[in-house]
Amino acid sequence: MVEKFPQTLPTTNPKFILLGEDDIDDQEFLAEALQSIDKSYIFKSLENGKLLISFLESLPADRLPDLIILDYNLPLLNGAEILHLLNQHERYAAIPKIVWSTSKSPACKADCLRMGASDYVVKPNDMGALKDVANYMLSFCQVKS
Repeated sequence: MVEKFPQTLPTTNPKFILLGEDDIDDQEFLAEALQSIDKSYIFKSLENGKLLISFLESLPADRLPDLIILDYNLPLLNGAEILHLLNQHERYAAIPKIVWSTSKSPACKADCLRMGASDYVVKPNDMGALKDVANYMLSFCQVKS
């Protein structure tokens, strides 16, 4: 089960990953893979791009995520559109952003990288490969000071 983001943020800076993903199975599989590697992360998933942007805008500057993972085909605002919006705000510049998708399209990947994604990852088909992808994603996280 995807851990719920606490209503009240801890006074210390928690390690935090934000996922934009509308598929419940993908949410749970990725959360399980990430937490099997490092249980100290708070994991928040939102099912559409507008909710994700609203949530980010509501966060204080010292509580921004360590990593944002975006499904390319997210409803209402897709991964590329979210990247475009985030690029307009300096406060999100230091946050690594990874787009993950079922599409292996070189054009989609190039578009996302041009829009500021740290990488574009194709969703794996099995749990072993998903754990490798999760480990790779965590390598983008930086410890907050």
